[in-house]
Amino acid sequence: MLVAFIVFILQNTRDAQVSFFWLHGTLPLAVGLLIAMAAGMTVTLMIGTARISQLHRLARRHRD
Repeated sequence: MLVAFIVFILQNTRDAQVSFFWLHGTLPLAVGLLIAMAAGMTVTLMIGTARISQLHRLARRHRD
C-alpha cells in the first residue's frame, strides 16, 4: 500500500489550478486529490455517524 501511495504522488506532481468559493491557487495534483479524498471521507463519516445514531435512538424507542 505504501509503494502504491508513493507511486501515486510521484506520478502526479504537476501543478493544478484550484478554485473553491473565494479561494484560488495552485498546488500539486496529488495534494489536491488527497485533500478531496480526505474531505469526502470526513463528510461520509459524519453522515454515517449521524444516521447510525438516529437508528440507535429509533431502536431504543421501539424496544421500550
